Amino acid sequence: MDLKLTGKIALVTGSTAGIGFAIARSFATEGAQVYVNGRTQERVDAAMTAIRSHAATAKVDGIAADFSSPSGAEAVTAILPAVDILVNNVGIFEPKPFTEIPDADWYRFFEINVMSGVRLARYYLAGMLKRNWGRILFISSESGVQIPAEMVHYGVTKTAQIAVARGIAESVAGTGVTSNSILAGPTESEGVGGFIEAIAKHQRKSKAEVEKEFFEHVRPSSLLKRFATVDEVAAMATYVASELSSATNGAALRVDGGVVRAIL
Repeated sequence: MDLKLTGKIALVTGSTAGIGFAIARSFATEGAQVYVNGRTQERVDAAMTAIRSHAATAKVDGIAADFSSPSGAEAVTAILPAVDILVNNVGIFEPKPFTEIPDADWYRFFEINVMSGVRLARYYLAGMLKRNWGRILFISSESGVQIPAEMVHYGVTKTAQIAVARGIAESVAGTGVTSNSILAGPTESEGVGGFIEAIAKHQRKSKAEVEKEFFEHVRPSSLLKRFATVDEVAAMATYVASELSSATNGAALRVDGGVVRAIL
């Protein structure tokens, strides 16, 4: 199936590993001109090399930028003035009891997880509307629907992403621009993989045992009963970014392994 991504310019934030990297690699494989992003040039260079080794003809470049402050978005837009596809994937998470989350953590999470995407979408939207084509995508989470007790601040930012994506879609009604969010479920990204390995080491259990217990006790509603792969999430993102998804707008698309029981 031709997704008609050849020649499209795509920016994927937080794409040196995990879901973001899988999305960038998938876009490049489909013929898009992809810009990967990470906090350091070393990570960006490594991601570009990995994508090129996967697809020799891949058109990939990179921008090092840290989105913990407004200067991150400014650095990106100074180098890349226009994109056809914007994937707001950069994000952080950290389990912490609600009563122990200080104001600084709330602001830090909102700055990186929400405002990074707000700033980039605000900047790139005008060009998309002028060309009457564009795709804006926020990589949210099932945690935005079912706020996790172990990291309330993270869940709140994921809810905000869903709302921002829908709001942008409302503002571009009747145009060739779409804005959607993806509700990823528990996914074996770099961060989650390291988190599970740390728990396994601490509890002197195998990674498989920890994963099994996670889905028995923490996410028992999962129908998948395992962590999704980053490529499974990237497959949805690639379709939504494509020409073929023109009738999908303002949606919160679930790739959650059935964790969310409500019919949305």
